[in-house]
This record gives sequence, C-alpha cells and structure tokens, in this order.
Amino acid sequence: MNIAIIGLGLMGGSLALSLKKLPFVNSIVGSDHNKEHQKVAIELSLVDKIVSLEEIKTCDVIFLAIPVNGVIAILKTFNNIPKETTIIDLGSTKELIISSVPSSIRKNFVASHPMTGTENFGPSAAVENLYKDKVVVLCNLEDSGEVQQQTSKKIFKALQMKKYFMRASEHDRHAAFISHMPHAISYSIANTVMKQENKHNILALAAGGFRSMSRLAKSSPHMWEDIFKQNKENLLEAIELFEDELTTLKNDIINENWDNVSDTMNQGKTLHDILD
Repeated sequence: MNIAIIGLGLMGGSLALSLKKLPFVNSIVGSDHNKEHQKVAIELSLVDKIVSLEEIKTCDVIFLAIPVNGVIAILKTFNNIPKETTIIDLGSTKELIISSVPSSIRKNFVASHPMTGTENFGPSAAVENLYKDKVVVLCNLEDSGEVQQQTSKKIFKALQMKKYFMRASEHDRHAAFISHMPHAISYSIANTVMKQENKHNILALAAGGFRSMSRLAKSSPHMWEDIFKQNKENLLEAIELFEDELTTLKNDIINENWDNVSDTMNQGKTLHDILD
C-alpha cells in the first residue's frame, strides 16, 4: 500500500511515524504548502519524499491532514483519481466537509476525526504513538465505497485506534462541547490574564492550574480559526451554555450561597468518574 499525506504538521507527521511501522505500507510520500515544513519532514524522515499533487493522485491512500478549509479546497482537484483510491480526511469538523465533497469522488472519500493531538504544531511536533489507543470517529461511512470502508478500517485498526461511527451532524455537536469550546475558553483565559497581570509575575506564579487551563492556547490559531468558522453554530451554543453555568456560579459567589457553590463543584467533579 502506497500512502500520501498532505499536511506534514503534528497530525500528518505523527501519522507518518505510525504508518511506517505497518507491514502492509510500502511507501509514504508527502506534501505541504509550507516549504520549511517540507524540509523538516524530510530531515526527520517522516516521509520518503516530497511529491507533487499529480504524484499524490497515484497513491492507494491519500490522507488530508490540513485545516478544514484546505480539505474542502483540495477535494475539488481530485476529479480524476482511480475509483479504488481512498481519501481520508482528519479534520475536526465533518458536516460541511462531507457536503462539499464532489459527487464524482464521494465513494473515494472517508470522513474521519482522530480524537488526539497536542497543543504543539508543525512537523517537529510529530510524536510516535499519537494515535495508539485513541478514538477515531468515522462519519457517514455508509456513503463511502466498499473498498474505501474496508481500507480505512484496516488502517485505523492497525494503528490500534478505537473506532466509533456516527452522523456528521452528531459528531460536530459533540466536538463543539468537548474540543472546540475548551480551545475557545483557553484562548480567552490566556488573554484575560495577559491583559491584567505583569508577564514576569505570570512566569513566577503560574502553577499547575493555570498552565493546564491555558495549555490549549498554544495551539495553531490558523487551524482553530478554520474550525471555529466551520462549526460556528454548535460552538456558539456550547459557549452560551458555558456562560450560563459560569454566571450561575458567579451569582452564587456574589450572594455567598456557599452550599450551591459546593454542589456545583461536586457536580463537575463527577465528570472524572466517567473519564478516569
């Protein structure tokens, strides 16, 4: 199996490291619009070589590890690929991407979202086993071709990922709450502190709590701007519901309703009974 990866940052680079270990993968080639990313990817041996878009179209499997708007744009150029080719995107939103796939290649296309990542970006951020034991959501898979369904399942199984299947609309709403809203909050926390506190005091006093809450603010603004645009309505709903929760807590603190404050914190604490 010859594989191409478009986008050689954290997700694409880490994917390449894992794919290299699979016995059925013969070669991994790549492409990235950023020339420096291309250079670093070769230096780190993430891919065998950098190739043109036309060469990528000859590969058996094409992974799209690029921002969601880029996925939509590049899919429009794949109108002359073989019917056996499998195209798998790794985007964080799914509904708009799926609705934008040209009908001529809909059978070729598999919409996936690996629920993994770090706050770092670029090819130098690539890490081994980023995908191992993580969840991958496959959306509207019944609309993909039989070959493409089997190929994607085979790859994600070999990567030791846990596969979940759902509709794109369902995925996007869930992702707004568990991924997109937390990133929006993290950026806001970082900006709030930076506008109020001396940066040297931040370095001296920032402990685990602030570092944990602001960690996501290290993520690529370019990538997350795209995600926020793509999932605007679901994200706004999630933010508004978060604002309601925060306002309730704020009012209880103002009114010194400490029993309510305690109840709120205890309710939130139960989340980790599920996650841990």
